[in-house]
Amino acid sequence: MLFQLLVGSAVSAINIAIHSLWTVAAIGLLRNVALSAAGRAGLQLSGVMVATALALMLAHTLEIVVWSVAYWVLGAAPAGSNLLYFAFVNYTTLGYGDVIPVKQWLLIGPMAAMNGILMFGWSTAVLFEVLQKTIERQAALTKSP
Repeated sequence: MLFQLLVGSAVSAINIAIHSLWTVAAIGLLRNVALSAAGRAGLQLSGVMVATALALMLAHTLEIVVWSVAYWVLGAAPAGSNLLYFAFVNYTTLGYGDVIPVKQWLLIGPMAAMNGILMFGWSTAVLFEVLQKTIERQAALTKSP
């Protein structure tokens, strides 16, 4: 059981690193885009939010692929299982239950779910921060001469 927790933590750490790097890169890129679109506040705000959400969704998809590779390496899912589907179901906490880990890897699904919840919460915070900073920049630009 300890080994399952260690492996799940290691895969989670990889995903946390991916999410961290992706978030920093996306925020840096979107900051430049937001500053270059001055004068079109509504369109700018919508564009920044759509771009941020899509970038974060891409990060989550990459993280799900990491989980599916881990399942494949570990042999954690029954033979013939769709590992990407299995990873999506666990990471998003959807939990259909139509595919379950093999007995010696029962904790790997909940570990993926815990990682997904954390990453989705982080993404929500990033979306809110990007929204808030974009609105603040727009307000500052309308006040300056």
